[in-house]
Amino acid sequence: MLGAATKRSATEEGKQAMSDSPVGVTSTDPMTKAVRGAKTIEVRDVDLYYGDFQAVEGVTMTIAPNKVTALIGSSGCGKTTFLRSLNRMHELTPGARVDGHVSLDGEDIYGRGVDPVEVRRLIGMVFQQPNPFPTMSIYDNVAAGLNLNSRRVSQSQKDSVVERSLHGAHLWEEVKDRLQKPGSSLSGGQQQRLCIARAIAVEPEVLLMDEPCSALDPLATLAIEDLIAELKNRYTIVIVTHNMQQAARASDVTAFFNLDATRPGHLVEVGATNEIFTNPSQQQTEDYVSGRFG
Repeated sequence: MLGAATKRSATEEGKQAMSDSPVGVTSTDPMTKAVRGAKTIEVRDVDLYYGDFQAVEGVTMTIAPNKVTALIGSSGCGKTTFLRSLNRMHELTPGARVDGHVSLDGEDIYGRGVDPVEVRRLIGMVFQQPNPFPTMSIYDNVAAGLNLNSRRVSQSQKDSVVERSLHGAHLWEEVKDRLQKPGSSLSGGQQQRLCIARAIAVEPEVLLMDEPCSALDPLATLAIEDLIAELKNRYTIVIVTHNMQQAARASDVTAFFNLDATRPGHLVEVGATNEIFTNPSQQQTEDYVSGRFG
């Protein structure tokens, strides 16, 4: 899988960075999901830097398959930076680097010769603000990864993937009669589900979500949370959220990050969500989830 990938040129990586789309840009057959499943991510002693500035220190945790892991903590504690390191998006920032070990089912995603774009296809990302490609139709937004795929995909295959992905994002019934309308014509909640459809169209094994509901109204938020609950049956899901109620509702596992005057952002504790919210082992976790700070 990853070990067989080769390094891309700086030009190719630059094109990928400019696209701002972490999924759907490699030559892997999009129809092979049946032979894959959700994966385990192992993180060991990960330090994250922006130049000389250390943003995150010493994270060690296991992210289990077919579960939703929520990353919580106050602003600036490194949650999003850590999330971006899980699919090598952190390194797209000039001067950023990663020390430590991150593996996907035992394969080092930062290993020599591993294609970072292949990593980003297997570990897709949904961003805080819905970001459908503004010049593309709803259909072409979902098919974007397939269109960039260097292996040919037949029109019938593409149609099938688009429909399946829109069904998977609970959007098909709402858009099936206007697939050629611009993706930007949808409401905010629909646009976010369109971005989720775009992410799952290339059949990743992990979905990373950076505050996917922060720009949405309560009804759209509940729709996304219901969708996340269904998607975990097929994927490993990691979400960053500042909404404690959302973390309690939508996640199986919660990881609390913090920072202070003497340490960069760091993982304080991780555990089953009900334990973190009712009986955390660390006082600072209890203080945060109870609203005493943050």
